[in-house]
This record gives sequence, structure tokens and C-alpha cells, in this order.
Amino acid sequence: MKSIVYNKLVRDRIPEIIESSGKTCTTEILPPEDYLRMIDAKLDEELAEYHKDKNIEELADLLEVIRAATVARGYTLEDLERVRAEKAAKRGGFEKRILLKDVYED
Repeated sequence: MKSIVYNKLVRDRIPEIIESSGKTCTTEILPPEDYLRMIDAKLDEELAEYHKDKNIEELADLLEVIRAATVARGYTLEDLERVRAEKAAKRGGFEKRILLKDVYED
């Protein structure tokens, strides 16, 4: 029997999908501290995949992991949106495509 080792955080339905294809898998439920470490690694993984492919599916994956990281760290999605909106109100967004090149000080 061939085995592929992953040891990575996956979406909740992945084991079900694997088993419905006739394969078997082993899983474990992570304790909170390991989950936080793995969710941070998943953010890096999804960001790298977005940099490679630059498509909306990778952006959606990144957003899903950001949502999971928010909740895992004890915040709500409303907290995340509130902080995002506050920062946008104070500092703006990125719509104007401004590249800061230099700052001069006397």
C-alpha cells in the first residue's frame, strides 16, 4: 500500500472527500497551540500559491485561512472588519495605487 505523508492543515471536508474516492487517511484534531502554529503555516502556503498562480481561487483560499486565523486568535469576523474599516478610514485603502518613492526630511 502506497502512502503519501502530508502533515498539513486541511479544510474540514478533505478527509470525507478522500474516503469517498476509495482511499483511507489518518487525521488528528490539533490542540489550540498546534492549530495556531499550523494556521500560520497555512497562511504562508496560501500566500505563496497566490503569488505563483495569481487567480481568484487562491485569493479565496487565502481569505478562508485569514477568517480561520481570526477566529483561532479569539477575534470575531466583525472585529476584523471593524479594524480593517478603521484603518481604511484613518490611512486609506489601496485603490489609488500610490507608490511612495522617497520622503525628505530637513
